[in-house]
Amino acid sequence: MLKSNFLKLTAFLAVLAFAFTANTFAQTYVINPSKSKVEWAGSKSFVPGSHNGTIDIKDGSVVKSGNSFTGKFVLDMTTIKSDDVKDTGLNAKLVGHLKSDDFFNVEKFPTSTFEITKIEAKSDKSGKTNHTVSGKLTIRNITKDFSFPAMITFSGKDMTAKAEFTIDRSKWEVKYGSGSFFDNLGDKTISNDIKYVLNIVGNSK
Repeated sequence: MLKSNFLKLTAFLAVLAFAFTANTFAQTYVINPSKSKVEWAGSKSFVPGSHNGTIDIKDGSVVKSGNSFTGKFVLDMTTIKSDDVKDTGLNAKLVGHLKSDDFFNVEKFPTSTFEITKIEAKSDKSGKTNHTVSGKLTIRNITKDFSFPAMITFSGKDMTAKAEFTIDRSKWEVKYGSGSFFDNLGDKTISNDIKYVLNIVGNSK
């Protein structure tokens, strides 16, 4: 009788240990830069005028352990591109200005990062997002807490994430043309808002 109970207890503990291990098994999804895309857009504040383009993802990953998430994305700021300016010379002038110290100073700060601290399941009424992503966004070596809604899907070894959000560039000391730092700019004022659209694809090993 005692032996039988011992065997039952041993079997129960083995099942419990297996279930615990399965629930806490960490799965890493490595971001595929060639299949992912980051788009940006900015505009003037008081008169018509805007620009848009892309920035390449250098690398990144998302680690899923049960209902907990961590991860990190690295943007290669040296790859800033403009899609709306078609004239080659004007395009190069704009991109050069964005790469300068007036904006992102990519020579000194070649990357920007977003370190994920938490991902929570949270849907909006439109059904366009199903999670809230929180973390620390670093631009020009300045780090701020930042959160945004996203549509994140896990399917086997694949992960996709789509999101649209806006940052206030003044919080990261991107000062050029900003009414937060300069007075009397008039129609030369550039909005502090930079809109980003993310389409991220990751695969687990």
